[in-house]
Amino acid sequence: MLAPLLMIALAAAAPQSFEEDVECALDALEEKCGHFFEMKDIDWKAVRKEFGKAAKSAKDDGDEYLVLARIVARLKDGHAEVRPGAKGDELKWPDDAPFGGSQGGSGMAWCRIGKKIYVKSVAGPAADASVDPGSEVLKVDGLPVEKWLTARMEEVRDVWALGAEQHVFFWTTHLGLSGKEGGRMTMDVKTPEGKKKARTITFGRSSYRSYGPAAFPDGMKGEKDVTWTRLESGVGYLHLRRCKSDLPEQVDEALADLAGAPGIILDFRGNSGGGFDHDALMGRFVPAGQELAFSKRYASAGPNPYAGPVVVIVDGSVVSAGETASGMFKEDGRALMIGESPTAGMSSSKETIELPSGKYALYVSVSSNMGRFNDGRGPEGIGAIPHLLVEFDPEDLSAKRDTLIRRAEELLAEAAGGKGAWKDVPYRPAS
Repeated sequence: MLAPLLMIALAAAAPQSFEEDVECALDALEEKCGHFFEMKDIDWKAVRKEFGKAAKSAKDDGDEYLVLARIVARLKDGHAEVRPGAKGDELKWPDDAPFGGSQGGSGMAWCRIGKKIYVKSVAGPAADASVDPGSEVLKVDGLPVEKWLTARMEEVRDVWALGAEQHVFFWTTHLGLSGKEGGRMTMDVKTPEGKKKARTITFGRSSYRSYGPAAFPDGMKGEKDVTWTRLESGVGYLHLRRCKSDLPEQVDEALADLAGAPGIILDFRGNSGGGFDHDALMGRFVPAGQELAFSKRYASAGPNPYAGPVVVIVDGSVVSAGETASGMFKEDGRALMIGESPTAGMSSSKETIELPSGKYALYVSVSSNMGRFNDGRGPEGIGAIPHLLVEFDPEDLSAKRDTLIRRAEELLAEAAGGKGAWKDVPYRPAS
C-alpha cells in the first residue's frame, strides 16, 4: 500500500482533465464575478448545465478553447478573455468556429433610426458595391434585416466577450458585418432616392475603421490619438480616439489651437480605451486658477484650460478608459452628454484565474471602476448614460454629415443660462 504522502504527490502530478478545468472555471467565475450576475441578467445555473455537457464533448485544444470562450462570453464582460496558462501554448481560434478562418470586412457600418436600420458609412467593399450611406437596409442574405440582425447578434453574443447590450449591437453593426474572405453578403436596400436596389458585397481586406462619427468635419488636424478642427460656427471639435498616457498633453495642443471657441465638442465615439491621468484631463476644462467640485474635486491644469460650455458625444463603441474619460464629464458636472446609446459598459478591475491543467487562464472583471457613476453602481454592465439620446438623420447620412455633431453645435448655442437640456449640468460658464 502506498504511503499517504506518496499518494498525495502522485495525485498532484496527475494530469488534469478538461472537465476539471471547466468545473473549476464555473466555480471560480461564480465566486469572483457572481455579484454582477443579477445586474447583467446572467443565469449561472443554466450556464453550468450547458457547459458541463459541452466539456465532455471537447475533442482537442481548439474545442477546449471554444468551450472556455463561450463560458467567458456568458459573463457579458467586454474585457474578459481566455489566455494561455502557465503551461499553455499559443491559443488558436478554430477555423470551423464562428468567425473563424480568414475573415474579411464589408467596409460598412449601420445604425438604427427609429425602428429601421440604415447604412451609416461605407468604404472599401461596400463602396465598390455601390452601397450608399443613408440607404435603408431591407433584407440581408434573403432575410428581413431585423431577423438577420437578431440572429447575428446571438451568434456574436455566443462566442465573444462583450459588454452591455448596446456594445453587442454596435459591435455587430460595425465590426460584425464580416464574413469569410472572398465570401459574399447580399442586401436589398432602399436608396436615399427611394429606389429599391439589390447589392452584393464581397468580403475583403480593408483598413477601414467603422467606429467613430459617420463623417468627420473638414480640416481635421493632429496625427495621434486626438484630432481636431474649428467648425464654421466657431465651435471647437475634438475626436478622442484613444486614452493614452499623454492624452492631457495632446488635448493641450488642440485647446491652444482652438482658443476663443464659444463651445467645445468632445467626441469619444470609437474610443478604444487606454490609461491616463483623469484629474489632469478634467483639469484642462476647469477655468484657470479655479476648482470644479460638484461630485469630485478637480483643480485647473494645463497651459490652456478651457472655461466654456462642453458637449460630449458617445455611443456603444466607447469602451474601458474611454467610458471613464467621457463619463466623468457628465457624472462630475462639467458637460452635457449626448449619444446614440450609453457607452459599452466595460470599465473594471480585472483578475486572472489559472485553471488546474495549467493550459488555460481566464482574465475577467471582478469590480467596477468609477463607483460614483450611475448613482453608485459604476459603469460596468451599464455604461455612461447620455443626458440626451440622439439618432442620425438619413438625409445627413446621405450627405455625409454627422447628425450628432450638428446637434451638439445647436446645444452649445443654447448653453447660456443653463436652461433646457443644460439644466442637468451644474457647471455654468462665466458670461
